[in-house]
Amino acid sequence: MPECGDCPDCNSLKSNVCSGFPFRVSPGMLRDETSRMKDSKGEVIHNFLNVSSFIEYTVVDVASIVKVDPAIAPEKACLLSCGASTGVGAAWKVAGVELGSTVAIFGLGAVGLAVAEGARLQGASKIIGVDLNPNKFEMGKVFGLTDFVNPKECGDKRVSEVIKEMTNGGADYTFECIGLASLMNEAFESSRPGWGKTIILGVEMHGAPISISTLEILKGRSIVGSLFGGIKTKSDIPILVKRYLDKELHLDPFITHEISFTDINKAFDLLLQGKSLRCIIWMEK
Repeated sequence: MPECGDCPDCNSLKSNVCSGFPFRVSPGMLRDETSRMKDSKGEVIHNFLNVSSFIEYTVVDVASIVKVDPAIAPEKACLLSCGASTGVGAAWKVAGVELGSTVAIFGLGAVGLAVAEGARLQGASKIIGVDLNPNKFEMGKVFGLTDFVNPKECGDKRVSEVIKEMTNGGADYTFECIGLASLMNEAFESSRPGWGKTIILGVEMHGAPISISTLEILKGRSIVGSLFGGIKTKSDIPILVKRYLDKELHLDPFITHEISFTDINKAFDLLLQGKSLRCIIWMEK
């Protein structure tokens, strides 16, 4: 997520989507649509997400470079490039979770648990995690989860009904961190009429639309999406680094495995099996 510092978005508190350097996944060329890198056949090498991180060398635009305090170890700093920062930022920058508020999080992967961490830092009184894996509750307690809902154990009740009972009418803030339209709707239904706010962080894996009752919107509920948790890279990542160094922000528990680059496929296997939050990949080890 570039931050050029000159466009209307970068100069506003309302957006982190730099219009001077539009966000796109691929081909992530430099702003002049060229590349400084070619392969052995002379073919142009494109950047992925403007960075390309599984390589020994890369050339990136200055808008995508963030200088951080060297006191933070690389394996901790890399967590802030995505995932941990996305979830923390969503609670902090997008939702603006307040002291004493209630939060429900759908999906307790790294992003969902980072939302819990962000809500904890913001002073939420009740942080509910929703996941099919009961082991995630024990992991989540470190990040501030106070309650857990397993959809398999809700009987005839919908998850939204259970959450409404737990929060006396609905959570102040709900977060969808998986990427399923059905869960986005369920997260919305779990929010409190009048002021409930739903933040969508998951990328819908099937490209399906969501369908929201206009009556519920008229009652005051809202739903908003977010890229990278509203984080402005150059402005906000150094703040998160400081909060980590000041022992306020928990990053270490996100690291569940460390492997060498040659074993990268093991990292994907661990992720797919639900056994890993973040697997640190070392190029040299």
